[in-house]
Parts: sequence; C-alpha cells; structure tokens
Amino acid sequence: MTTSRIPGFYDLTLDERRAALADASPLSPGELIRLTDPLALDVASHMVENAIGTFSLPLGIALNFTVNGRDVLVPMVIEEPSVIAGASFMAKLARTNGGFTATSTEPLMIGQLQVLDVEDVNTAAEQVLTRKAELLTYVDAAESSLKSRGGGARDLEVRWIAESPIGKFLVIHLIYDVRDAMGANAVNTACERLAPRIEEITGGRVHLKILSNLSDKRMAKATCVIPVKELAFVGQIANLSYTGEEVRDGIIAAYAFAAADPYRAATHNKGIMNGIDPVVIATGNDWRAIEAGAHAYAARSSKYTSLSIWSKDDDGNLVGELEMPLAVGIVGGATKVHPAAQAAIKLMDVKSAGELAEIIVSVGLAQNMAALRALATEGIQRGHMSLHARQVAIAAGASGELIERVASRMAEERIVRMDRAKEILKAMESGK
Repeated sequence: MTTSRIPGFYDLTLDERRAALADASPLSPGELIRLTDPLALDVASHMVENAIGTFSLPLGIALNFTVNGRDVLVPMVIEEPSVIAGASFMAKLARTNGGFTATSTEPLMIGQLQVLDVEDVNTAAEQVLTRKAELLTYVDAAESSLKSRGGGARDLEVRWIAESPIGKFLVIHLIYDVRDAMGANAVNTACERLAPRIEEITGGRVHLKILSNLSDKRMAKATCVIPVKELAFVGQIANLSYTGEEVRDGIIAAYAFAAADPYRAATHNKGIMNGIDPVVIATGNDWRAIEAGAHAYAARSSKYTSLSIWSKDDDGNLVGELEMPLAVGIVGGATKVHPAAQAAIKLMDVKSAGELAEIIVSVGLAQNMAALRALATEGIQRGHMSLHARQVAIAAGASGELIERVASRMAEERIVRMDRAKEILKAMESGK
C-alpha cells in the first residue's frame, strides 16, 4: 500500500531515497529503475526528428499528498529549487484535514472547423444543427481505438465570428470524448473527416481543422481546507512568529492582488504552473498545451486573473480552490513510449486520465499555497535562495560535502552570488 509520508526523506542519500521509495510505492525494482534511468537513445530517435541525444532534468518526489482519501507519491520533473519542497510541505498541512478533494469532468475535447465564404450564415448554422445527429454518426463511423473504449463524437456547436482581420466567418465545434487519451490526434482526424460534409451543408470552404487547447469542457478542480492553527510558525529570519490568522489573512490578501491585477496574476499563475507542469512532464503529457489552456482560461472574462481562489470559512480556516482545464492522458503518445512516464503513472497508481488530472490540479493548488505563504510572511527569497545557493555552490566548483557547507554559509549571509561562493570555497579548501 502506498504511503506518501516518508519522514526525513530529504536528509537521506540518493540510494537511501530510492530504497525508501521502493518500500513506500507500488513500483517493482525494475519499474523504479525505469523511472530513474535516462531515456535510451534508440527510443529518443523515434520520438523526435533529427535526434542526437537527450537532455536530462531532475526528477523528484513530492511527499505527503492525500487526494480524495488516497495517499499519492507524486513524480515531478523540474529544474527550479524549492518547488517540490514547498508543495510537499503544503500537502502536509492539508493532510491534517484530510488532504485535497478533487473532481474532474468528462474528457471532452473541442475540435474547431473554420468555415470561410459562407453566404447565408443563419441558414448555414441552422442546417448544421438540424443535421447534427447525422453528422455525429458519420464521424463515429470511422474506425477509432477511442470509439472502442467508449469515446467518440458527442455534440456540435456553431459559432459566428463577426469581426476578424479577414472579416466574418463561421466556426463549427466538434465535441469529442477522448476517454483516457489526451486526444489531439483523434480530434484532428475527426475534424478532417467532418470537413467535406460541413462544406456540402454550408456552401462554404473549411479552412482550419484543428483541436483547441482551451479545453474548457475538460476541467479539473481541487479544494483544501487548512485549519488555521496549522498555519502558525516561527520564521528563520529574526525568529519572527506568525499566528495562523496572520498567515491566513496574508494569503488571502496576496490572492486578492492577483484577482485584481493582471501583472500580479501572471506571476501568481506561474506559481500554480510550477506545480502543474512538472507532473505533466513526468507523465509524458503535453505541458505546452496545458499552459496554453490554463492562461487562456484565466483570461476567459476578457481580463486576465487568478486561476485559484483563497478565502476563509465560518470557522476561520483557510480554504483554497483551483479549477482549470487539464487535458492529460494515460494512453498514447509519449506517455506510452517513454519508460519513465510509464513508471510515473504506475507510481501514482492512476487508472484513468481523470484521476491523473485530479492529482495534478491538487499539486498546483499546493504549490500556489506554498508561494503565497512565503510571499505573505518571510518573502519568497528565503526558501528559494537557500536552495538556489546549492546550485551556485556547484557552479563555483564545490563538490561533495563542500556543496552544503558553501551553500549554508551563503544562505546565512543572505549573499548568494558566484563571486562569494568562490571566496567561501577557497577559504574552506585552504582550511581557513
């Protein structure tokens, strides 16, 4: 049985962490190796054009996550320090009150057909909708692996673009159930099959036939309630104490800034994506598509705003909510080609794309809370720079135990710079 609570995991050696992960997860020794080994060059050469090698990023494990009553060990691929630690700590706070509650909608994706040169828009739109059932049946008549799994065409919607750089045109939305796939290839294929029929009906010319990454019919939502007493802590800067109420109100005030101001919202939402993207990458999904959909959804009201909402309940507890499009899959694409992605799916023991989306959105909410807590109290630089100091120490030439010693000195001095790292390293190596 999986447990996401592994106390002292950070302080273990690399080999000890792998051993602890093997004990706490459903992965076999062979599957654990697949998770941590580099991508084989022969596999890479079949994934992209002109492959000459691979580019590695750190893969870490976020701990303490309970999602819908189930412990989850979360793989995260990211180069930025403090993200995994921050998400894990916030998950630990959320765990005191049952963790994260998450939901996901049906896996419905939108395919768009741009119809140009339509003479009578109203008549064309009416004809398309009148023949909807016929058109959906026609799309589903084609052989499809998704159709055999219960997916397929579900609906047609008609939109009229009244103003554009080329004037007016018609847009047809094909709503397609992609089951446990991300679904891009299936939707694009279905749109191409449908295009000639749309031309016959409308008298127009179908130009673009392509999936939309604003997958707002395929949503995931996570909520958490943090008891206010769990938010209190003593900081590392001048040993300042923060009450739970101060931290709670500071987080809510920071959220209000993002809700009202697009300049702040961009950075606020980037913090959310710091949690989202690493899990998407680890599972072989398309993080660019997720980013595009998230930011488009944040601007759905014609004003770019916060993806998350923070408030307090009647008992004074902190309440967090994050809802966003999340078109991820567990079948097809890189998810089934990349061995580490397969192992990542197995590590989380997910059985559906919806379940994966629910875990991912929970990590996004946790990371958002970590960033807001830091900003509202000691400032984002304390935790971030203490971890960044290790990277600077390595770049300055430190190795072995000197990495931690040099990093700790810079963190204490609150001077994290290459020149200072070299000075400290030189002094330590000379025994001064």
